[in-house]
Amino acid sequence: MAAGVRQAPLRIGVAGLGTVGAGLLRLLRDQAGMLEVRCGRELRVVGVSARSKSKDRGVDLSSFEWFDAPEALAASPHIDVFVELIGGEGGAAKASVEAALAAGKHVVTANKALIAHHGASLAAKAEGRGLALNFEAAVAGAIPIVKALRESLSGNTLTRVYGIMNGTTNYILSRMTHEGGDFSAILADAQAIGYAEADPAFDVGGHDAAHKLAILTTLAFGTQISLDSIYIEGIEAITAADIGAADDLGYRIKLLAAAVRTESGIEQRVHPAMVPKTAAIAQVDGVTNCVAVDADHAGGVMLAGPGAGAQATASSVVSDLADIARGLILPPFAVPVAQLKPYQRAQMREHEGGYYIRLSVYDRPGAFAAIATRMAAEGISLESIVQRRTRALGASPDGAGAPTPVIIITHRTMEAAIRRALDAIERDGHVDRPPQMIRIEKL
Repeated sequence: MAAGVRQAPLRIGVAGLGTVGAGLLRLLRDQAGMLEVRCGRELRVVGVSARSKSKDRGVDLSSFEWFDAPEALAASPHIDVFVELIGGEGGAAKASVEAALAAGKHVVTANKALIAHHGASLAAKAEGRGLALNFEAAVAGAIPIVKALRESLSGNTLTRVYGIMNGTTNYILSRMTHEGGDFSAILADAQAIGYAEADPAFDVGGHDAAHKLAILTTLAFGTQISLDSIYIEGIEAITAADIGAADDLGYRIKLLAAAVRTESGIEQRVHPAMVPKTAAIAQVDGVTNCVAVDADHAGGVMLAGPGAGAQATASSVVSDLADIARGLILPPFAVPVAQLKPYQRAQMREHEGGYYIRLSVYDRPGAFAAIATRMAAEGISLESIVQRRTRALGASPDGAGAPTPVIIITHRTMEAAIRRALDAIERDGHVDRPPQMIRIEKL
């Protein structure tokens, strides 16, 4: 375009006016002048859609065209970009995004479930029409990790992407660490102040982090999305005893999401992990998220920031809109969907960091010897065994002494071997509850 020729405004339709949607409208209003200078054109919202038109959202909607159905907004000839903030992997979110792409509209979404489940098919539709499908806000809130993987690190071969990708679980574990509280009590507090949903299973069970990890894996390694290949374990079983033991051993417990490239394929997992107190990730507390990448030329790169919230998420949505306004249209997953490699699940490897195991063992003759025998039978080498004396928890069925907490730290070994040994120990009847196992990560 010739110098001095003013570009037409980028006309935006926003579907979903919850916390993030309302925050986006405020951000675009408050930063309008700066954004126009930086983008070379005005970013103008012209249409909106939500469940209720009368709800007070703290923002004036009178200048926008109202659409009862998001699909109608998505197909409107008056918009250039459709912003989907409805949420959910299917339903109106998926239907409206498909309608927008079919109508030749660029799409920006903050919907991690939609991208994790349907990202490849939607990306193919966008690529086929030369449209943008941008989703920076779908992963880690304000952290620009999608742009970093898709653009900034494009000259690198990546070997690992990992981090803390759920603010709710990090808030709970941080408070358990610093205050010594129990999981259930702190979860209730998190729900009361809005950090956790009324049904928190998606967050505390690790599924939210898994959706984000699936997206980052594809961006990092150029493989097809494979959400079903992720091993997922939540934080529900973490106790104050585990937090205390980790502290004594020089660790912090975090819900870690990690994807690793190996010679045999890609390993994806979400689970609680003990990380050294000296590691940068151990210092990430509260609702903050962080994502780290291991690259051959850039080395180790870590980004941290707010992983959710109206302002943080709206900031990432605006960054995607700014790219479109500037004419930067890239394949959604860095390479065309047709060039994504088939996902190959990695073969089982030895876990280098070893494992923390907590057992509640009945105090009776032969119990410890039987446990050691089960470990030895699976070829598991033990680094240390610590017996923790606490108040009596009740006698065993055969009248032996009350169970005693026992902490075992193993050397590097195979997880399958650990699980077989723990299953056998539980069957032997020397413990009064299922064993607790947490991986120790050498980050």
